[in-house]
Amino acid sequence: MSRCAWPLLRRLPARAGLALRHGGGAPRACPAASSASSSSSASSGDGGASRAPDTSLFVPVPLKPGLGGAAEEDVGAELTRPLDKGEVLKNLNKFYKRKEIQRLGAENGLDARLFHQAFISFRKYIMESSSVSADLHIILSDICCGFVLLGHVDDLFPFFLRHAKQIFPMLDCMDDLRKISDLRLPPNWYPDARAIQRKIIFHAGPTNSGKTYHAIQRFLSAKSGIYCGPLKLLAHEIFQKSNDANVPCDLVTGEERVYANEDARQAPHVACTIEMCSTNTPYEVAVIDEIQMIRDPARGWAWTRALLGLCAEEIHICGEPAAIDLVTELMYTTGEEVEVRNYKRLTPLTVLDYALESLDNLRPGDCIVCFNKNDIYSISRQIEARGLECAVIYGSLPPGTKLEQAKKFNDPDDPCKILVATDAIGMGLNLCIRRIIFNSIVKPTVNEKGEKEIDSITTSQALQIAGRAGRFGSSFKQGEVTTMYRDDLLQLKEILSEAVPPVKAAGLHPTPEQIEMFAYHLPDATLSNLIDIFVSLSQVDGMYFVCNIDDFKFLADMIQHIPLNLRSRYVFCTAPLNRKEPFVCTTLLKFARQFSRNEPLTFDWLCRHTKWPLAAPKNIKELVHLEAVHDVFDLYLWLSYRFMDMFPDAILVRDIQKKLDDVIQIGVCNITKLIRASQSAAAPGTAEVVSEDFPLSRTKKDARVVSDRHGAASTEALSIAVEAAGLRREKNLRASRPGSRQEDLKSYGRGSLANRLLREGLLTQEMLRQLESEWQDQHRNGRYGFGSKRDDQQRSKETGKKRK
Repeated sequence: MSRCAWPLLRRLPARAGLALRHGGGAPRACPAASSASSSSSASSGDGGASRAPDTSLFVPVPLKPGLGGAAEEDVGAELTRPLDKGEVLKNLNKFYKRKEIQRLGAENGLDARLFHQAFISFRKYIMESSSVSADLHIILSDICCGFVLLGHVDDLFPFFLRHAKQIFPMLDCMDDLRKISDLRLPPNWYPDARAIQRKIIFHAGPTNSGKTYHAIQRFLSAKSGIYCGPLKLLAHEIFQKSNDANVPCDLVTGEERVYANEDARQAPHVACTIEMCSTNTPYEVAVIDEIQMIRDPARGWAWTRALLGLCAEEIHICGEPAAIDLVTELMYTTGEEVEVRNYKRLTPLTVLDYALESLDNLRPGDCIVCFNKNDIYSISRQIEARGLECAVIYGSLPPGTKLEQAKKFNDPDDPCKILVATDAIGMGLNLCIRRIIFNSIVKPTVNEKGEKEIDSITTSQALQIAGRAGRFGSSFKQGEVTTMYRDDLLQLKEILSEAVPPVKAAGLHPTPEQIEMFAYHLPDATLSNLIDIFVSLSQVDGMYFVCNIDDFKFLADMIQHIPLNLRSRYVFCTAPLNRKEPFVCTTLLKFARQFSRNEPLTFDWLCRHTKWPLAAPKNIKELVHLEAVHDVFDLYLWLSYRFMDMFPDAILVRDIQKKLDDVIQIGVCNITKLIRASQSAAAPGTAEVVSEDFPLSRTKKDARVVSDRHGAASTEALSIAVEAAGLRREKNLRASRPGSRQEDLKSYGRGSLANRLLREGLLTQEMLRQLESEWQDQHRNGRYGFGSKRDDQQRSKETGKKRK
């Protein structure tokens, strides 16, 4: 504390002195950061290293000036005289520049950012107030009069600190906030599980090794049990398998409750999606499937919760061997040992030495794996143009449609022998596949900044997908895997030969109770801001990370203006939806608005909103809309199990959802007709491509952005795009089919290459139209470059200037 501040403590009223004395001392900082993404970074470590919280997340609470009454103003003016605001401003600025004051602020939790914001607010409050408190009025008067013995600018610090704590209430409760957000001992959150000694058995092995089969056999033989899977399809499969084996089993997902007993009594066994598992109900056996997903940036917390919190005498864990070390380490903190049972693949899997190269080389049992819908639409149409039938499976299809397409492909009497699918087949579906063909080995992803990236698939992803070939018990005794293009085959072999990197950390997520306690201390903060501050202050050790909360924050910001209590707001923000679907997001907003008015969302209201009944789709756009409506019905059902009074018509909605599933199945069965209808409706000379689910088109590694800042595509940019998209691949294909050179040249401008550039984010629709227009203009003028003569002259001038 500065020397000149000491006399002040003796003269100021008690409350001002206390503000300084109790506010002193640097706040306890949280350990060093370790996170899954920049948006979900959390403090980690063992408490040795420390850092200050991210104060950029602290939003100041606005204070209205002129809070002091007329009586206080009269007292201050009577004891001194009215304040000269000009002199007050000079001294306030002098106060701000004092190094001692800045040091005192840092000691009381005000870093440079908070100190500056607090001072701006403090100065505005004083300058715009018609009156201030008597004690502050007297100090300001003494300072402005130049009475050095009575007043010094440093004497304003207690008033400044009091004001700072009013606009930043977290400064007064930082220790409490850190205790609430301390995530270093997750095992202690589950006292019921810690009260019993659990037996942990890890079934480790690759896809198609029988690891899950052995765990399920123990589940079926137990007196009671719970199966926790990552997908509704998997939970439904175990539900059916259990009841078929005369083991009564309930089904519990976020949107559905199905009881084995007609009187709705709970059965001793339950199959559920992992987010829905109960940590309070005792079981004899629990099965946790796909444990490697504990590292998932968005959903990993659900596996952590199940692993640490399930009350079962035996916990059977199924997944990749890469998760063994982490699970063993986590169980060491609970005092439980892990028994590892290793499994090998039951049927051989061979990586072929040749690529498919042409769809003419397809055989029954082939599955072409794509990583976006555009490829699925394009390839399925080319297959059916060859007189072959194909089934189609991708992630946004309803579960019922996926099962029907899988049934169609698996049926030996059905003429459909080819499957075109995304990586959605990696888990949840039993398919009779002879050969997996990777159409591409790069997959679009979205990074922590929300930008689209193109990167090679991981070893874990490649093994998961390739392992679907040659399933044990199917008509194919061995599996094969290859690529569509020969350029990709060598890289695929390298990917599959690499060891899967070990799983290093388990996900965590703040609970509603923790957020409620935060809100108690910070009542004026928005839910999105509460989550940000929680993650910033959270402390985790090296075995954990805080999961990505971008989707949660997106929904929190979207419904922030709607008056909801905190618990209801939290539930709406955890609703499972794709935020890139505008229709679904708009519906959630309407749900929340009507919920806030205490008006039940009835079946009639939902039918009017979705325009039910809906006809079979006539083109791809209508099919995509039907899929979005199906997601809206899912959202209604999900909310109906959390707010039964406000979403009362779950049974009726489930009935029309089944009918919608049938309508979507009709559309998928006629998908090539929908594609042709979409392309015929497109403008002539353009490549019709359904928009991807990614908002931006930035890529990494070899794929680069090719549009300049003004949207023009230069010759150099286009050459980069063509090279990155794999022009060599096109040349190889043309060389293998010498008789089709004219056809390839024709497709060069509008066919597969243009589609590939579009879907990989290297070109946009607008750029493609502009390139075509420029090409046609220059062709008419007898020039074949990509720029006009004026453009060439301008570039020559610029080049000359640079040389000079």
